[in-house]
Formats: sequence, C-alpha cells, structure tokens
Amino acid sequence: MKIRILNEQDAERCHELRLQSLLDTPEAYLTTYELQAARPIEDIREQIRPEEDKFTLGAFQADKLVGMVTFVREKRTKIVHKGNLYAMYVAPEMRGQGIGKQLVTELIRKASLLPGLEQIQLSVITDNPSARALYASCGFQVYGVERNAMKAGEQYWDEEKMVLWLN
Repeated sequence: MKIRILNEQDAERCHELRLQSLLDTPEAYLTTYELQAARPIEDIREQIRPEEDKFTLGAFQADKLVGMVTFVREKRTKIVHKGNLYAMYVAPEMRGQGIGKQLVTELIRKASLLPGLEQIQLSVITDNPSARALYASCGFQVYGVERNAMKAGEQYWDEEKMVLWLN
C-alpha cells in the first residue's frame, strides 16, 4: 500500500473514485453523484492541486487509487488554528485492511506539521459505525451532534461533530 498526496495528474482517478463513493454511500457526502459527474475534469484538477494548507491523500494498491481523504485548513484569522478532514473514502473491496486508518494517520501527521494548527475537525453521519470507530481509534472525540444535518428528499441524517486536539 502506498499513500501519497494527489496532484493534478491524478484527477481522472480521483474523479472516478469520488463517483464510486457517491454511488456507494451517498448519505455520507454533501454533494450528489449527478453534480459530481457533471463537473469538468479541469475543476477536479484545480480542486486536488495541493497547496500549503490543503491536500488530498490517495491510497494506491498496485497503481490503482483505492482510498482518499482531504485536509483543508481554515483561512480566516480567528480560526486559522483549525483544519478539517473531508471526503474520506475507501473502496468496498479494500475495506477491513487498515487503509482508512493509514490515510487518517497520515493526514494527521502531515497536518500536524503546519505551524499554528491546533485541531482537526470532521463530521460523520451517526449511522456509520465503522467510520465513527475509525475516527475514534485515531484520537478524534465527539463534541456535538447536529440533528437533521443533511437531507435528501424526505430522508434526514444526523452528524457527529468530532475533533482531534494536536497539542
């Protein structure tokens, strides 16, 4: 298993895995398959272009992208001490092998090198026990629950808000 920061050359593979995630677990993400599928590949390239305070990690098995997770640091002055974990996904056929934990652990390691970063936050739907357990095993703690955080049609999902303190 190789984990590295994705870049513009990974746009097609990233887009393909993102679409798979939206078909597999649509309730876990803010966007929809239809919206993501319609995005031009140039937008994807721009989105995954690594920056000092923003990166997407990819997990590769035999040169195939099988998992990914994104980190974005807040930019506004009073919250620049915070960062966010977004869009975590591991392909179903690769689950149970520790890939998710490797991705989150590497995200934490890389993000913790950023000067002044004190915490990493995330949101996870409450009816995804495996994701909640993964984040807890990496040191994240629940600090709140947002009821009806997301809605599709008449279906609502609650989200746990979690934080990892870096100091």
